[in-house]
Amino acid sequence: MTARAVVTGIGVVAPSGIGAAAHWRTVLAGTRRTGPITLFDPATYPTRYAGEVTGFDATGYADGRQLVQTDRWTHLAFAATRLALADAGLPERSPDPYGYAVTLASSSGGNLFGQRELQRLWGGPSRTVGAYQSIAWFYAASVGQLSIHHQFKGPCGVLVSEAAGGLDSLAHAARSIRRGTPVVIAGGTECPLSPYALTCQLAGGLLSDAADPERAYRPFDTAASGYLPAEGGAVFVVEELGHALARGARIHGELTGWGATHDAAHTGPTTCGDPAQYARAIRLALDRAGVGPDDVDLVLPDALGVPRYDRAEATALRTVFGERLPPVSTAKPLTGRAHQGGAALDVATALLAFRHDTLPASAAPDEVAAGCELDFLREHRRPRNRVALVCARGFDGYNSALVLRGAAPAREDEDG
Repeated sequence: MTARAVVTGIGVVAPSGIGAAAHWRTVLAGTRRTGPITLFDPATYPTRYAGEVTGFDATGYADGRQLVQTDRWTHLAFAATRLALADAGLPERSPDPYGYAVTLASSSGGNLFGQRELQRLWGGPSRTVGAYQSIAWFYAASVGQLSIHHQFKGPCGVLVSEAAGGLDSLAHAARSIRRGTPVVIAGGTECPLSPYALTCQLAGGLLSDAADPERAYRPFDTAASGYLPAEGGAVFVVEELGHALARGARIHGELTGWGATHDAAHTGPTTCGDPAQYARAIRLALDRAGVGPDDVDLVLPDALGVPRYDRAEATALRTVFGERLPPVSTAKPLTGRAHQGGAALDVATALLAFRHDTLPASAAPDEVAAGCELDFLREHRRPRNRVALVCARGFDGYNSALVLRGAAPAREDEDG
């Protein structure tokens, strides 16, 4: 029998809040958490707003040695992982090290750490970098640090496909479980907020330079002008079903299908991805999950907020679903786009929606742009089949989709 992969722990550290409960309250209320960048002075940049994790104290989640050796992106991963393990009822240190693995997604690496060290190299009198520069910026740093700290020595890895990686990591976790690893830590966090990181994003021409943070990130809207960057994300405990049942774990939902394709083309100043390849990834996920268009309660899209990308995404969804479009909802305007962390955060939103028996209204659009006509959820609604489709695209042609089947709603004494 094929092993089944279920989610037993959710850890959220995002602009929407620290902890799954705080994130869900933000989504349900539709409260925007984007604002002026405070991690550095953005005054000379055209994009000056972002989604930051306010009130985050890394010392509550990692010791001094770990904090010195790692970037804020990894600090966020330490926190999200500890929250996920606590939610799953699992210990901080594995009783079976080779039965636990870490598979996270990554994009830009340790930006703030690298910025500081390179400024010291080229602007300081010592003309040197610290000893930890070689490991703190590295895209696999969070996976390595978490594996060491928690003594999770199973088949670990890192997925690098920009925003699509947040879903790819969960698909990889499910495959690891089918191959015999009972517990996998998956998901991703991000911190693309440093002068160098913002400059790199600006070079892509996709960031919003709107002066009003309340209007700066409006996917599928006539006012869409690009996205706002964000830090944070979500980490999950993905567990083999029998292992979870044997220890009496609470199950949030099951990973039932996934698909990944590639456009085989670079992202350019006028390109918007290949809707056909994006649609193929969605169909693969639905087919592997054994669900049809009528079974899907909710779609959480990539929602980049760039008009040509939004139109291409709407085209892909209409290609798959035809006239039977399921409700579409996005919370990204509330938080900003955290690359792989944002896709993982969408998975958390879907699982929490089923846990609370509520499909959340979409934070955008206010006025649907031409070519973006979808069934946007305008008010909260109860799910029918407890099936969600989460979609994500990574720059330079990555397309991923994940199908989740949610568990029954939590009882009041379980609600958090």
